[in-house]
Amino acid sequence: MFFYLSKKIAIPNNVKLKCVSWNKDQGFIACGGEDGLLKVLKLETQTEDTKLRGLAAPSSLSMNQNLEGHSGSVQVVIWNEQYQKLTTSDQNGLIILNEWNRIWGKDLKGIHLCHVAWSADSKILLFGMANGEIHIYDNQGNFIMKMKLNCLVNVTGAISIAGIHWYHGTEGYVEPDCPCLAICFDNGRCQIMRHETDQNPVLIDTGMYVVGIQWNHIGSVLAVAGSQKVVKQEKDINTVQFYTPFGEHLGTLKVPGKQMSGLSWEGGGLKIALAVDSFIYFANIRPNYKWGYCSNTVVYAYTRSDRPEYCVVFWDTKNNEKYVKYVKSLISITTCGDFCILATKADENHPQFVLVLCNSIGTPLDPKYIDIVPLFVAMTKTHVIAASKEAFYIWQYRVAKKLTALEINQITRSRKEGRERIYHVDDTPVGSMDGMLDYSKTIQGTRDPICAITASDKILIVGRESGIIQRYNLPNVGLIQKYSLNCRAYQLSLNCNSSRLAIIDISGILTFFDLDARVTDSTGQQVIGELLNLERKDVWDMKWAKDNPDLFAMMEKTRMYVFRNLDPEEPIQTSGYICNFENLEIKSVLLDEILKNPEHPNKDYLINFEIRSLRDSRALIEKVGIEDASQFIEDNPHPRLWHLLAEAALQKLDLYTAEQAFVRCKDYQGIKFVKRLGNLQSDSMKQAEVVAYFGRFEEAERMYLDMDRRDLAIGLRLKLGDWFRVLQLLKTGSGDADDSLLEQAHNAIGDYFADRQKWLNAVQYYVQGRNQARLAECYYMLEDYEGLENLASSLPENHKLLPEIAQMFVKVGMCEQAVTAFLKCNQPKAAVDTCVHLNQWNKAVELAKNHSMKEIGSLLARYASHLLEKNKILDAIELYRKANYFFDAAKLMFKIADEEAKKRAKPLRVKKLYVLSALLIEQYHEQMKNAQRGKVKGKSSEATSALAGLLEEEVLSTTGRFTDNAWRGAEAYHFFILAQRQLYEGYVDTALKTALHLRDYEDIIPAVEIYSLLALCACASRAFGTCSKAFIKLESLDTLSTEQKQQYEDLALEIFTKHTPKDNRKSELDSLLEGGEGKLPTCVATGSPITEYQFWMCSVCKHCVLAQEISNYNFCPLCHSSVA
Repeated sequence: MFFYLSKKIAIPNNVKLKCVSWNKDQGFIACGGEDGLLKVLKLETQTEDTKLRGLAAPSSLSMNQNLEGHSGSVQVVIWNEQYQKLTTSDQNGLIILNEWNRIWGKDLKGIHLCHVAWSADSKILLFGMANGEIHIYDNQGNFIMKMKLNCLVNVTGAISIAGIHWYHGTEGYVEPDCPCLAICFDNGRCQIMRHETDQNPVLIDTGMYVVGIQWNHIGSVLAVAGSQKVVKQEKDINTVQFYTPFGEHLGTLKVPGKQMSGLSWEGGGLKIALAVDSFIYFANIRPNYKWGYCSNTVVYAYTRSDRPEYCVVFWDTKNNEKYVKYVKSLISITTCGDFCILATKADENHPQFVLVLCNSIGTPLDPKYIDIVPLFVAMTKTHVIAASKEAFYIWQYRVAKKLTALEINQITRSRKEGRERIYHVDDTPVGSMDGMLDYSKTIQGTRDPICAITASDKILIVGRESGIIQRYNLPNVGLIQKYSLNCRAYQLSLNCNSSRLAIIDISGILTFFDLDARVTDSTGQQVIGELLNLERKDVWDMKWAKDNPDLFAMMEKTRMYVFRNLDPEEPIQTSGYICNFENLEIKSVLLDEILKNPEHPNKDYLINFEIRSLRDSRALIEKVGIEDASQFIEDNPHPRLWHLLAEAALQKLDLYTAEQAFVRCKDYQGIKFVKRLGNLQSDSMKQAEVVAYFGRFEEAERMYLDMDRRDLAIGLRLKLGDWFRVLQLLKTGSGDADDSLLEQAHNAIGDYFADRQKWLNAVQYYVQGRNQARLAECYYMLEDYEGLENLASSLPENHKLLPEIAQMFVKVGMCEQAVTAFLKCNQPKAAVDTCVHLNQWNKAVELAKNHSMKEIGSLLARYASHLLEKNKILDAIELYRKANYFFDAAKLMFKIADEEAKKRAKPLRVKKLYVLSALLIEQYHEQMKNAQRGKVKGKSSEATSALAGLLEEEVLSTTGRFTDNAWRGAEAYHFFILAQRQLYEGYVDTALKTALHLRDYEDIIPAVEIYSLLALCACASRAFGTCSKAFIKLESLDTLSTEQKQQYEDLALEIFTKHTPKDNRKSELDSLLEGGEGKLPTCVATGSPITEYQFWMCSVCKHCVLAQEISNYNFCPLCHSSVA
C-alpha cells in the first residue's frame, strides 16, 4: 500500500481547523474550526477523456459554502450518510442538526462524556468518558459493564480517548471474524476488537500522540493521525500511520504543518482528508488490491456484505466474459502466463495454507497444502515460490496441457522428489536438488526476516529487512550471491534477462541494481553488483517489458513514465495498475473504477498505451517516408517496429524493404508472403494479395472480381471459411460451377446451421449437398421420422448408413422401421435383438423362423427369468403369450390366481384370473394340435422351427391340473359367485343346487366358505337335512379354532332345536347330484343339471348352457367368449 500528498486547500484568514468529515456518498467535505468556522466543500472531477479517470482526473472546488450558527470553536462535524444531514457541535456545547427524534435520554451524573459508538446491529452503545474509561450500554440505556482495556496495561498518568470507530461490515469483511472495533488513546496505545467483550484484542503501540482514527470504507485499513517526536528535531512531525485490522503496519505518511487536528476517508477509500493548522491536505491512497493479469484475463477479488468469502472475478477482457469464484480467507493472487495462484488459509482452526493453481477462467487445477504462511508469493512459467518471514517453499508445477484428467482430479497425488522443496532463509543450499520438504526448518526463527521475493526462469531473489538481497539459481536452488542495499525492499522485480533488479521500498522510492556488474569498492576490492544512478520517489507500481531488458514502465503518483536505458519519456497522466508491457505497448487497468462496481467490469477501464518509439515510427512512416523511418528503426530496433515498417513497405509494394524488415523481426510467414508476391507479374494482383494480407477481405475480393479472377475470390473465401459467400460466388459466376465444390459449400453451410442446432435450415443444404449421413442426423433431431424412413428407403442395400438409421429408430421405439433397415443391410440378428428390446416377441419369433435362428428360445427364457426376478410376473406372462409360449404363460397366470385366492381377494377378480389361465391352456392345446397336424402331413423335423421343437418337448413332460382340468378354478369361483347372486335375488332352491356343486372344489375354495354358503342356502331353502350335513362338516374342520367350532355348534343348536334336520322335499335329482359315472352336465348359467338332449356348448371352454337359457346371453357365462 502506498500513499502520497496530492492537494492542499487553504482556509481564509488562517483560521485553525479542529475537525473534518467527508460524506461517503455525495462527496461533501465539512470542516470546523476556531471562531465558529464551519465550511462545506466539494471536489469534483470533470473530464471526458476515458484515460483520465479516478485519481488521475484533475479536480477542482465545485462548492465552497460557509454555514452560520456557531460562535465557539467547532469541535465535531458528523454526516448522517442515510439522510445526508450534517450534525455539528462547538466548545460551548451548542449542537446544530437538521432533524432528530428523541428515543431515550440518560443523565450520566458526574461523568464527562467524550465519545459515542453504536454496534452494527444497534443493540450495543459505547460511551467514551473523559477519564479514559469506556462504558457499555444496551440500546435501552441500561449499563452492562466497563470495557476491559488491555492496551493500557502498565500505563500511568492521565490519558484521554483519541477515537472510537466501529466498522459495521457494510462492504463485507476481509476475513471471517475480523477485528472491526478500533479504540485509540492519545498516548498512542490502540486496541482492535472483534466485539465489545473481546478478551484477546489486537494491541498496537503507535509511538505517537494521536488526535483521531478512522477505518476505510471496507474495514481493511485503519488510519491513525497525530504527531510523532523525532530525534534531533525540536518540533513534532505530523504523521498518519496505517494498519491492517490485525495490527500489521502498512506505512507512514508524513504531513507538513504544526498541528494535525483530524482526518476523514473519502467514500471509496482512495483519498484521505487531513485537517492541519488552517489547511486541508489530501493524500491519494494506492491500495494493495488482490489482483493479477493472465492470458487477457484480469483477476481481482473484493468483499461483499452478504458473504463471508472473497468474491474472485476472472474477467476475460477479450470476450468480455467473467467467471466468479468464492474463496475463503484469500491471502493473495499471483499470476504468470496463462495461470494464477490463489493463496488461502486452509481452515480457520487449522494452521495449514493452500496454494491453488488455477487457469484463466478460475478452474482449480492443482492445490498444494503448505505449513508456512505465504506472506510473499512469486510465480514463473515453471515454479511457484511462497515465503514466510523465515523460510521459502518452491513448487515445480506442471501446466494443465501436460496434466491428464486423472491427475487433475486426483486429490492426494504423491509428492514427487524434487517437485516440492523448502529452505530456511539462513541456509546456504549448494543447488544439488537435495532440498527436502521438511517443515521442521520453518520453526526456527531468524534475526533478519524476509520482506520481499521475486523470481524469473533463471533466478530467485529474496529480500531481507536488513537490506540483504540473496540470489539463488533455478531450478537447482543454490545460493550464488548476496548483495547489500541501503533500504528495506517492499516490492522486487526482475527484467526479462534477469540482469537488473528493480526495488521499491516501503516509502515508495524506486532504485535499480545491476546484478552482474563487476565494480571496485572503496577498499579496492572487486565486487559483483552495482546500484544504478537512478532514484524515483512516490512510486507505487512498475513493470519491466517482457521483450526488452532496458525498457520498463512505472507509476509515480498519477503519472506513468516509460524508461529506456534509465532515460524517461514524457509522462502519461493515468492512475491505472500496469497489467502487461510487451511489443512497445503497455496495458493498464483502472482497478479503482472497476471495484466501484465489481460485478460489471467495463472494457473502458482497460487502457492501452503505445510508447514513444512506436508512436514516432508510425508518424515517420506516415509523414516522412519509408527510408527515414527505416533509419530511425535501425537506431531503435525492436521486432514490433520492424513489423510496422514491413507492413508499410508492403502497402507501397516495396518488396525489398518489406523482406528485409520481415527478416529483422524473424517473421518467416511474412518472408514467404513477400517471396510469393515477387513471383506475381501483375501489380494489381500484388495489390490485391497485400489487401487480403491486411484483412481487408471485401476490398480484396472486389479487386479479384475486377480482374475477372473469380477463382481467386472463391479461394480467398475458402481460406476464410466464408461458405455463404463461396456459394454466392459459385452461383453468380458465368461459367459452370464446380459440382464437387458446390457440394462442399452446401455441406459446409449445412454444418454451420447444424452446429447452431438450426436443423431445419441444415436439412435444405444437406439435401443439395447429398450428405446422407448428416441428413439422417438432422431428421432425427427434428423428430421427422417419416423423412428418416424415406431416406432409409432411398438408400441401396447394405449401405453403411442403414445400421445407424436403424439404431435411430430403435432409440425412439419404432420397431417396424428399425427391422426394415436392419434387414436391408443384411443384419437379421440385429433385427431380432431390436424386436426383443422393444418387446415385439411375435415379430421376433417370425424373424427367427424366416431366418432359421435357434437362439430365440434361450433368449426368451433369459428375459422371462429377468422379469420374474424383478417380480414383474404380468410382464413375463405377456412376454410368453406374445411369443406363443402359452403353457408357461398359463403356469404363471395360475400362480397369480392361486395367490390372489389365498389373499381372499374379490371372487370376481379371482375368477377372471382363472379364466385367463384356462384360455391360455386352450391356446396351448390348439397349438399342440396344429403341431401334430404338421407331423401327420409329412413335414420333416428339419423343416419345423426351433420354437415348435421346444413346444413338443414341453408337451411330453406336462401333466397335471393345468392341462387336464384347466377350467376347475374358473368353475369353482363361477359357481361360488352364481350361488350367492341367486341367493340374494331370492332363488333359494336354485342357489342350493348351485352351492351343492361347490363340494367338488374344496381344493380351490376354502371348505369353511363352501359349507358356510351351503348351510345358508339350505337353511333359506328349508332343506334342513342338507343344512345339518353342512354344519357337521363345518364342526369337523381342522382349520377352525376351538372358539370358532363352538360358535358353529351354538348356531346349529339354535337352528335344529326349532327345525328337524330333514329335507322337506326330496328332489328327484338327488341321486344324480350325489355323483357317479352317469353324472349329468351342469348348466353354467343356472347351476342346474342338464337333462335335455338339446343344449348349447361353448366353443372355447366346452361348458354347456340350457337351450332356453342361452338366448338371454351374448357371451358365455363362464369364459365370456362370444355366443355367436
